[in-house]
Amino acid sequence: MNKLKLHLGFLIGMFFLIQGQTIAQSIFAQASANRKEALIGQPVEVSITVYTSTWFTKGLDLGNLQVDGAFTLYFRPVSTSTTINGKNYSGVKLIYNVFPYSGENIDFPALDIEVESPAEGDFVGKKHQVKTEGFTIKVNPIPSNFSASSWLVASDLNVSQRWDKPTTQIKVGEVLERTISRNAYGTVGELIPEIIWDSIPGVSLYPRRSSIENNKTKTDISSKRIEKVRYLFEKEGEIILPEIVFTWYNSYQQQLYKRTLAETKIEVLPNPDLGMLASVRDSLSNLQEDPTLALTEKEEFKILGLSPWEFLLAIFVLLIFIYLLIRLIKLILNKLKERRLTYLESEDYYFKKFKREVNGNNENEKVNALYLWLNKLQLEQPTLGYFFKNYGSKALQKELNRINKSLSENKFPNITDWKDWDQARATFKLKSNKPKDFWINPIVRF
Repeated sequence: MNKLKLHLGFLIGMFFLIQGQTIAQSIFAQASANRKEALIGQPVEVSITVYTSTWFTKGLDLGNLQVDGAFTLYFRPVSTSTTINGKNYSGVKLIYNVFPYSGENIDFPALDIEVESPAEGDFVGKKHQVKTEGFTIKVNPIPSNFSASSWLVASDLNVSQRWDKPTTQIKVGEVLERTISRNAYGTVGELIPEIIWDSIPGVSLYPRRSSIENNKTKTDISSKRIEKVRYLFEKEGEIILPEIVFTWYNSYQQQLYKRTLAETKIEVLPNPDLGMLASVRDSLSNLQEDPTLALTEKEEFKILGLSPWEFLLAIFVLLIFIYLLIRLIKLILNKLKERRLTYLESEDYYFKKFKREVNGNNENEKVNALYLWLNKLQLEQPTLGYFFKNYGSKALQKELNRINKSLSENKFPNITDWKDWDQARATFKLKSNKPKDFWINPIVRF
């Protein structure tokens, strides 16, 4: 029976201890999305928010979350607050964008988050583990009246193209390279669909590997896909490269938009050297079989991500910066040296030296320090009596007999109160009419 009471008391004590900690420190986390359903490619804003009844002593950083069936992109942290049952909570909200890329529903996982926050009444942060609940985002399929191969959800799209040579001087057997760039806003480059190149009679097509890049700010994202294709013209006459239509769906306006690259007419001129056609075809085929060669054939040599000229320019700018920095450091050191040398010749320095020596044991040093200081004052009579009589207080003048008696024995008495001395120096500065330069560098002669 006693053991039962002991265990029961222990459990009750632990319960109240846990309850007390809960009251003293309240921390919890939430996960939410701005929509429960989304189309393939439509961004869903997901917020991970952690609240505390005190404050956070360390920032939250979950990194890039991995979600099956979607691209996940971290944007920014936002400070927030809330009130629950009359109690205020401060919080940090981490904002992510989730881009579904398959027709399967997205199961956003529950997250274990470690935070640091002090207990109420304390200021030392302690580690805590909080957990969010998972949730599901329903992914709706691409509408049946839209082409799945060209489906893109974006807020806007810009399209441009360029050719590696003029299109008006093409001969049979020559190669023309076309580059098409698409800049999409509000999506990632992985979701911009690849171009499906139309076959053209009398022309062989050799697509090259595309490249994508994403540019993210704290509030938005834009992306780019660059695609290249090589046209090998195998017969003379007029060749028409058909128009290319790019579409995108604006989910906010629920409307389909399109950009069109107009068709291109090329007059292919005859070429007497048709033997080169087979050689060019074989060369292009080999590049297609080795995608690495096709990708790097015309890529510029890079040094730390910079072109050679950019690298040399960066080195040049760095050298100029180092040179100017060294000049600045030398200038500062010279100024400090000048100020130090000036101070070592100042009246203030010699008076402080005199004060240090007075309480020492070397009588000769005391007396020497006194007269060195008096010389810096440039008095009409370089004596302590003259200085006390003209600038000192009555108390200081009464002290003169004791000091003179010590000086006659080549000694100097200890001094504990320098208030009257400092007052005499201040009076001297006011009455002596010395220019400002004198106090900076009293070597100046008049």
